Amino acid sequence: MRNFAVVLILLAMAGYTAWQKRVELLVWGAPKLQELLDPIPPNVPTTWQQGPETALASPADRPPNIILILADDMGFNDVSLYNGGAADGSVMTPNIDAIANQGVAFSNGYAANAVCAPSRASIMTGRYSTRFGFEFTPFFKTGATIFQWMQDINQPVLPSYIDHAQVEALPAMNDLGMPPSEVTIAEVLKARGYYTAHIGKWHLGGAPEMRPENQGFDDSLYMRGLLYLPADHPDVVNARREDDGVERMVWANARYAADFNGSAQFEPAGYMTDYYTNEAVKVIESNRNRPFFLYLAHWGIHNPLQALKEDYDEFSHIEDHSLRVYSAMIRSLDRGVGKVVEALEANSLTENTLIVFTSDNGGASYIALPDVNKPYRGFKLSHFEGGTHVPFMAKWPARIEPGSTYANPIHHIDLFHTFAAAAGADIPIDRKLDGVDLVPYVRGDLQGKPHETLFWREGYHQSVLHQGWKLIRTEGPNKSKWLFNLDSDPTERNNLALSRPAQVEILEALLDAHNAEQAEPMWPSIIQSPQLIDKHGGQTYEEGDEYIYWPN
Repeated sequence: MRNFAVVLILLAMAGYTAWQKRVELLVWGAPKLQELLDPIPPNVPTTWQQGPETALASPADRPPNIILILADDMGFNDVSLYNGGAADGSVMTPNIDAIANQGVAFSNGYAANAVCAPSRASIMTGRYSTRFGFEFTPFFKTGATIFQWMQDINQPVLPSYIDHAQVEALPAMNDLGMPPSEVTIAEVLKARGYYTAHIGKWHLGGAPEMRPENQGFDDSLYMRGLLYLPADHPDVVNARREDDGVERMVWANARYAADFNGSAQFEPAGYMTDYYTNEAVKVIESNRNRPFFLYLAHWGIHNPLQALKEDYDEFSHIEDHSLRVYSAMIRSLDRGVGKVVEALEANSLTENTLIVFTSDNGGASYIALPDVNKPYRGFKLSHFEGGTHVPFMAKWPARIEPGSTYANPIHHIDLFHTFAAAAGADIPIDRKLDGVDLVPYVRGDLQGKPHETLFWREGYHQSVLHQGWKLIRTEGPNKSKWLFNLDSDPTERNNLALSRPAQVEILEALLDAHNAEQAEPMWPSIIQSPQLIDKHGGQTYEEGDEYIYWPN
């Protein structure tokens, strides 16, 4: 009996320890269990569709090739064009900068949302994604569990609020996506005779009818895992944050995988950013004799922070390990942009190819690096400029003068119209579209501003920019309003909400009218998470710090 009691005590102690360490066990064990139950086979070479052996017309006599390079979570300060040196001030992005220097730099380019998936939905459709109910970013149920466990353990001053009933009712991750009834820019260009290719992140639904190859893309190299390389690969350097829920969620769901046109998943060939770049070069070479649309949706520089060792070694002067890894990731992304441009040059396609480079939203707080969005306040998930004011540039030698600059606000919704107009393609007339063709404004053929008013919405976190005035309002656990005049205060330091009530009223009326046109969300918000405006995720809340709650 005594031995039995000892065993019970030991089991209870082990169970208590395991419960206290449940987050660590999940983050450590989930990928290993997945690998054991569902191992990922080695790489399978892609077979991109091949265009004609000889060109039916010279590149100058056919519609332009169109390339959209979309970075993930790249802050305004991460591109040296805007600040003279990314990361610690010494990390240069010469290939990204060259797109602007040889074309146009947009100094006030805005993401469609402060979080990735709704921005991508707007890019693909030329519509505010809330018009068709794509309001919240698809979310792993596991993520909500990790957030709850982290909160139970850490007991933060500003807690997250999780609707567990809605979490249980949430559809599977693959079923959270863009309705097939939406018309994508790929469908529009395909109807014009373009070959269309997608590479990388999609995040607009994984169900068959929502995947890229059923949304207008002839071929799709689809991101299936979150790792750039296996975490124990000899060529990779990792930087993990053990105290953040988003970091925990990403690492717990992290695998190293891709698929091609819905095939069984397989391992990428090398570091993911370089792999996507190399495949983009194959697309260009295979289709050099016909017009093509290439959507190169990089995972870089989203967490998990993983860099190639050879890139990491280039920044030995950076003492902060996470910043050094992040800088190396920027280097690989910039290198990739350079290779894509070189491939165009090698195939005599430079002159009549339109390239756009931008990011889906601003840099993220949870990587705990303070200056990714400098000089702007806020991070990804908030509508302060740090969350939505992103790198944005374009190059089209046949139509855009090199060294051009453009300061009026532009937006992701404009890409659909810009690409369609460049191709001479018909756009859908049976639905409300929200963007404009940017090229006539850049060239000076059209005067005035592309937009008098722009909107952002994710649940009760809503914003409007109208004639230089910006209103941010949020409900939830901390009902707040901020009013800024961006013409005189572009970095949002002076909140005028109390001193200019008439201006607040004007902007709220615009926001309310816009909201009345939007659809109900296709799935509910499940979490309300606090986000500090002026501190990153590695810093703690102190009385008086400004914050919003992010509803998703």
